[in-house]
Amino acid sequence: MTVELRDFIARRKKELNALILAHFYQLPEIQDIADFVGDSLQLARQAAETEADVIVFCGVSFMAESAKILSPDKTVLLPEIKAGCPMADMVSAEALRNLKEKHPGAVVVCYVNSTAAVKAESDICCTSANAVNVVKSIPEDKTIIFVPDRNLGAYIERQTGRKMILWDGYCPVHDELSREEVREQMRLHPDAKIVVHPECVPDVTEMADAVRSTAGILDYVKTSPEKEFIIGTEKGFIYTVQKNCPDKVLHLARQDFRCEDMKLTTLEKLAASLEQMQYQIEVPEDIRQKAYLTLERMLKIN
Repeated sequence: MTVELRDFIARRKKELNALILAHFYQLPEIQDIADFVGDSLQLARQAAETEADVIVFCGVSFMAESAKILSPDKTVLLPEIKAGCPMADMVSAEALRNLKEKHPGAVVVCYVNSTAAVKAESDICCTSANAVNVVKSIPEDKTIIFVPDRNLGAYIERQTGRKMILWDGYCPVHDELSREEVREQMRLHPDAKIVVHPECVPDVTEMADAVRSTAGILDYVKTSPEKEFIIGTEKGFIYTVQKNCPDKVLHLARQDFRCEDMKLTTLEKLAASLEQMQYQIEVPEDIRQKAYLTLERMLKIN
């Protein structure tokens, strides 16, 4: 069945002139069949630059929305309509507008893990890969509101020395990783380097040897002379890193490091999406135009 599904997906993709994008946290079989696998910043750039007629986004809803914002003339499909992001749901456009009214003139930086409506209320978007540089690009006399991830915001503050107004949102998966769990892995693997995602709590990022985006973690492991690593991000990414670094020994920082939403997309759902052209993502044009500006500004910063 798997071979038949793969053959169908390949054939149907060609018929539609479709591009399959997959996030690093997707199931291995989804990563293997995708045209491009990456983190949020890499995937956004692919969506903005592709000449395909159809973009099939194997990820979660905010990623597919971003693809539609950047490529409004393309058909954007999300194979699993229920694949969402709890962090993105922690801030609404209305709540952000209320906060902006209390801080007139503030620059709003929104993490890409946010809805199109929230992006439309923001001034510039960022990913974990370029968040520090995005904040550095803002004049020092400007107040900054950062939404929705308090942990990424705290990391940016430490790296830039800029105090920001942080929204009290978080990734439920990364936020769970504790200092004690990392210490236990250090006890078990004393020679391993620790590299974690900035969505982890400050207690964890402060004790890591490196704090990187997912793509940054991969680059860190690939280029490091060290051979053993404790990885502090979603478990699906271990497949990616091991595939690219077969000579390295990897340990997951916690065994339950799993994003259920990222695991909802299967080969069966991908095939059904291509066959039935479901589920098509739409963004109201007034919201899209405003959100486009926040993403465009982000893409200009490395």
